[in-house]
Amino acid sequence: MMRTLLLEADGRVTRGGEELIARWHDEAGSRIWIDLQGEGQARERELLEAFDCHPLAIDDAHRERHPPKIEEFETHTLVLYRGISSFDAELNFAPQQIAFFLGERFLISLHPGLALSVDRLLAHEGETLLRRSAEHVALRVMYVSAGYYLDSLLEFENALSDLEDELMEDGSDALMRRVIAYRSRLVKMRRVFRYHVGITQELTAYDYEHLPRDNEDTLHAINDVHERFERLHSLTQMYYDICGDLIDGYISLSSHQLNITMRVLTVITAIFVPLTFIAGVYGMNFAHMPELAYRWGYFVVLGMMFAIGLCLLWLFRRRKWL
Repeated sequence: MMRTLLLEADGRVTRGGEELIARWHDEAGSRIWIDLQGEGQARERELLEAFDCHPLAIDDAHRERHPPKIEEFETHTLVLYRGISSFDAELNFAPQQIAFFLGERFLISLHPGLALSVDRLLAHEGETLLRRSAEHVALRVMYVSAGYYLDSLLEFENALSDLEDELMEDGSDALMRRVIAYRSRLVKMRRVFRYHVGITQELTAYDYEHLPRDNEDTLHAINDVHERFERLHSLTQMYYDICGDLIDGYISLSSHQLNITMRVLTVITAIFVPLTFIAGVYGMNFAHMPELAYRWGYFVVLGMMFAIGLCLLWLFRRRKWL
């Protein structure tokens, strides 16, 4: 599906499809935003080559799971962005790559499936942003997409707080598996955000022809995106640390409970070892054991075993082992 937004030289904005590209070519002062969703690679390559996009940039845009990056070519700048098609408070998200080909008077965005931020801007803010510049559209797409991440992460914070309370009240292996799953997802998200922080750092540190730092509005938009991704990166790091603390706390608590159990079993064993030894000695039934012939021998040995058990029990309680 191809969606096109054309800003003509006289300020009029027209929405349509491929037919607007010819009008853009004919008007020197016009700008165009072409969004390609789910188009075949052959069709995308044909269109991008018509806009004089570099073959290596096209190959990078079509490569699956390419890390986010920014690269400048002679006629355009390529920005590979890791967007999302769905996300929830359980950190279940479906990422998808969005490629921006940013030229002097054009912006081409291509992505395989639904992109929430692109749809939102096409429906509402796209015309206003295109009047300012093509780079403002691309930066705003990234900013809005980061906002979807942020909203879900803040919802996750509440879920994580409830999970922490549950673990403190009645921890279980099922809850621990949830925490470990969250931690794994946070690692993936943190890696994505680190890439995007690196991209925005490059934009603020180096001059790109199609994303000029000397333009105050553009620099402000870049800083907004950078600050949002820095916050996302710091939030994921914080939540990752919290999950790690919950796991360590649960393991420590389980180990403490196990130590208490083992200590009780050790005390019981220590009490019965001497009693077992005495019972073993007098259970041998040798012929020349004088105690066996003593009338009160059984009661004496039984009393001695009882006294040993009480003495050991008193000793362990005094040492607070019980």
